[in-house]
Amino acid sequence: MFCYCFPLLVSAAILGFAYMTLVACFHCQRHENGLFYALDLGGTNFRVLRVQLGGVERRVVNQEFEEVPIPQNLMVSTSKELFDYIASELVRFVATEGENFHLPAGQQREIGFTFSFPVKQTSIDSGTLVNWTKGFSVADMIGKDVVATLNEALQRQGLDMRVSALVNDTVGTLAGGRYWNKDVMAAVILGTGTNACYVERADAIPEAKGLLHRTSGNMVINMEWGNFWSSHLPVTEFDKALDSKTINPGYQLFEKLISGFYLGDIVRRVLLRMAEETSLFEHDVLPKLSVPFILRTPDMSAMHEDTSPKLEVVKKKLQDVFGIQNTCLETRKIVVELCNTVTERGARLASAGIVGILKKIGRVGNGVTSGERTVVAMDGGLYEHYPSFRKYLQDAVTELVGPDVSKMIVIEHSRDGSGIGAALLAASHSQFI
Repeated sequence: MFCYCFPLLVSAAILGFAYMTLVACFHCQRHENGLFYALDLGGTNFRVLRVQLGGVERRVVNQEFEEVPIPQNLMVSTSKELFDYIASELVRFVATEGENFHLPAGQQREIGFTFSFPVKQTSIDSGTLVNWTKGFSVADMIGKDVVATLNEALQRQGLDMRVSALVNDTVGTLAGGRYWNKDVMAAVILGTGTNACYVERADAIPEAKGLLHRTSGNMVINMEWGNFWSSHLPVTEFDKALDSKTINPGYQLFEKLISGFYLGDIVRRVLLRMAEETSLFEHDVLPKLSVPFILRTPDMSAMHEDTSPKLEVVKKKLQDVFGIQNTCLETRKIVVELCNTVTERGARLASAGIVGILKKIGRVGNGVTSGERTVVAMDGGLYEHYPSFRKYLQDAVTELVGPDVSKMIVIEHSRDGSGIGAALLAASHSQFI
């Protein structure tokens, strides 16, 4: 199902893809001071976060966050219903602000908005939605300014707060990572969806020639790599069938191979075919096996990571998710192996993308044997909560660049990195600083 030469081909192809990306710029100087909020919207949950910044000496003094699930009906409703729900949860979160957080008298609260969908950004605090991904389909939002929509919802809820920065989750993660560590040169999100960005020399970006006098010499490339496509990608008939049933067929194809929203359904589709053509489950195909996205990636991960002698977790998941009551140990082993194959393919493809970025910025390849230390900041539930995925990704990076160079490449989990980064960017663009 997966050829091990593919990561090398995909890595090379991504080098070309990087030139077709959006160009963004940010700066955090570490002198930012005060209370700032962040909203991170990019999947089936969103995060709200508050950060008390203490300037150069104290940096992040206090922080609190909360994760809020989005009801599925709101993911396909109207912009007013979706954003009113988000704003109402922000109101509730602000109401819990404790003694460790201090907003100067008369100062309006400001928030950084991490919006992890394709946007045409026109300024630091405005951008129009191009299209939805990751299961969202709020049709009346297409072409609207997402910042203005959130600000209007906040006003309707009576919350005195304004959006001072609009950022992508990868850019937020990169900003948060570089706030602490200047060796961070790239950021990757592997969660419900996926994306990547990296630091590039401005003089290496043809589109940035007119902006050189306004930059410090570096800019951030937001790759939107979920929409990457190459004939080298190891696409199967199951991937094609999944793509045809999504809300955006033909788009975000790389994302559909490697991200958390889709991995579980790839496994389900293979299990369905095996049940139809063999006696895998020793009876007729069960109706639930035909339900798209009924197998969530966390359930897939739980089966894959099952270490019990008789694979009791696999047995229970098959019962709970598909209604398959009786399975033998051999069948459960097949399910685990299938989860392993899909996971390994996704992780190796993600690693190929990372190596492609590192080649582009000259940290690997072309005779490089050691060089500078390079940190890749990672965030997202798939990377955080799926140990086998993390291991396969790290192993593949080492395999692709070699053991000596890999010692200088650090893949570092940045918990809430995009939220912290959004709050920092809100601070650096505050009307009060």
